Amino acid sequence: MILVVGLGNPGREHAQNRHNVGFMAVDELARRVGAEPFRDRFSGAWAKAEIAGEPAFLLEPRTYMNASGESVQPAMAFFKIAPSELVVVHDELDLPFGEVRLKHGGGHAGHNGLRSILERVGTGDFGRVRVGIGRPPPGFQGEVASFVLSGFAPDERAALPDLVKKAGDSILDIARRGFAAAMKDCNTRRPKEPPYASNSVPGCAWPLLVCTDSAPPRVLSPNTGFEPEMSETVEIADSGIRSQFTVSPKDSLTRTPST
Repeated sequence: MILVVGLGNPGREHAQNRHNVGFMAVDELARRVGAEPFRDRFSGAWAKAEIAGEPAFLLEPRTYMNASGESVQPAMAFFKIAPSELVVVHDELDLPFGEVRLKHGGGHAGHNGLRSILERVGTGDFGRVRVGIGRPPPGFQGEVASFVLSGFAPDERAALPDLVKKAGDSILDIARRGFAAAMKDCNTRRPKEPPYASNSVPGCAWPLLVCTDSAPPRVLSPNTGFEPEMSETVEIADSGIRSQFTVSPKDSLTRTPST
């Protein structure tokens, strides 16, 4: 048995905030495993599911982030969940956007949602799925709190579905193989891909966000390419630096090794 808790703030005004990536991950997990509809209880919304052949419960506290423990602890008591069976999905400033890492035990590291859970549950001996949102970029006007309560940048929004899926994959792996095995694989540092460049924009690093007038933003990654249907302006987002150029149907934008 497992209780998966996604952290966030309630309300439409917070739905797309960085701080709500835990809610996003649990929503996507519920869809993937065919969970029952969410119901109101425990000062939150919860759903029953089956993951890896075992019963599981999904919970999104509606108490606001700083009081998440007021939802988590009653749910744990009702479902008889031990701390070792609790998995909390939360945003992580100390990981770059796009990375997911697992951690078992420890403190709250300044995260107020974790702080509240530790206080109410009485221990930090539970699992965490840390979803990287990165630190505020240079020149960001405001405090860290303002950053986590703001929306994702356009290039991040395009990559957000993959990040949420990655978090869900980690939860499924925890349920199937146990936290220790899943954490070992998830946290193993893999060699970075060699630098790549566009044959249209030499020197750009990949993957890149491609924006055109005729289609939604998309991310080019290994073995993918972009072939325009008409002459149009293409905007490339490369590590926050954007450049524009015009392509026509005879051109293609593909990933090729740098020389």
